[in-house]
Amino acid sequence: MPQPGRRQLLAAPALLLATAPALAQSPAPSPGTPPTAQAPGWFRFQLGSFTVTTISDGHARRNIEGLVLNAPAETVREVLAESFLPTDHYIGPYNVTFVDTGRQLIAFDAGTGGQLTPSAGRLPAHMAAAGLDPARVGLVIVTHCHQDHIHGLTNAAGAANFPNAEIAIAEQEFAWWSDATNETRSPQGQRVNFANVARRFAPYQGRIRRFAPGAEVAPGITSVPAFGHSPGHTVFRVSDGNAQMLVLADLTHRPELFARRPDYISLFDFDGAAAAATRRRILDMAATDRIRVTGYHFPFPATGHLARDGEGYRFHRAEWG
Repeated sequence: MPQPGRRQLLAAPALLLATAPALAQSPAPSPGTPPTAQAPGWFRFQLGSFTVTTISDGHARRNIEGLVLNAPAETVREVLAESFLPTDHYIGPYNVTFVDTGRQLIAFDAGTGGQLTPSAGRLPAHMAAAGLDPARVGLVIVTHCHQDHIHGLTNAAGAANFPNAEIAIAEQEFAWWSDATNETRSPQGQRVNFANVARRFAPYQGRIRRFAPGAEVAPGITSVPAFGHSPGHTVFRVSDGNAQMLVLADLTHRPELFARRPDYISLFDFDGAAAAATRRRILDMAATDRIRVTGYHFPFPATGHLARDGEGYRFHRAEWG
C-alpha cells in the first residue's frame, strides 16, 4: 500500500479542523466560571432484592448563629471545621430515598416541591435522570410534617405530584398537625405546619393511611418511633432477607454536626430533650448493629454507615462504585 506523502500529512490537521464546526462553536468555560448545573443527583444500590435510589432535591444555605440552641456558635464552628465544612455558613442538603420492592415504588418524603428556596426543587429533574416516574410511585411514607418534607406532595397550584400514590404517616404525627387546637402548644416557628398539612394532604383525601408505632407499613418496611424532632417523627427499618437499612429522616440534620454531638438541640426540634435522647438511642443501634443508613439531610449520596467516635458518631459515606 503506498504511504502518504509529507504534503498529505501536513494537510490532515487542517482537514480535521474544517470538518469539526461543532467543536469550534462550543468554547470551554473560562477559568473560575461556575457550572450552571451539577451532574444529575441520583445514586442507586441494591438492598437484597430491593433497589434503593437516593435523589438530591438540592439544599438550603443557613446562618450558623441560632442553629444549635444549647451551644455557642463558635463551638459549632469548631465542630464543623473538624469535618472540613465551611464555618461562615451552613449547607443543609435535601435527599429523598426511593425503594423499589419489585411490587411497589415507595418514596420516603416528597421533597421541597421547588417551593422553599431557589437552591432546592431538583427532585423532578433528578428523578427523570434516574428513570423514576412520579406516576409509578404507589406509596409516599411521610416521616414527619415539616415543610421541606411535604411541600413536594403538591405543586404550587395544589395538584398532587404523585397522582397514584397512597400516603402513610404515623398516627401521632398526623393527629397533632391536623388539630388546630394544638397550635398554641407548638413552637412559634412550627405553627405554619398546621395550614401547610391541610393544603399538602388535600389532594390525597381517601388515600391517607395512619399507622401505629412499630407497624409494618409495607412488606419489609417497619416503622420505628423516633419522637422529639416532631410529635410523631418516625424512622424506618427496611429489610429484605439479611440486608437491612435504616431511613433516619431527620434523626440528625447534618451528621457532621448532630451525630458528632448527639446532645445538641437543633433549631428545628419540636422537643429538644426528647429529640436528643431519641438520637442517641437510634444512632447507637445503627452503630452497634452496623446497619446501613440514609438521612434526609446527609451529604449526598446520603447513604453509608455510622460508627462510634468519642462521645458521638462519625458518618462514613458509601462507596460510589
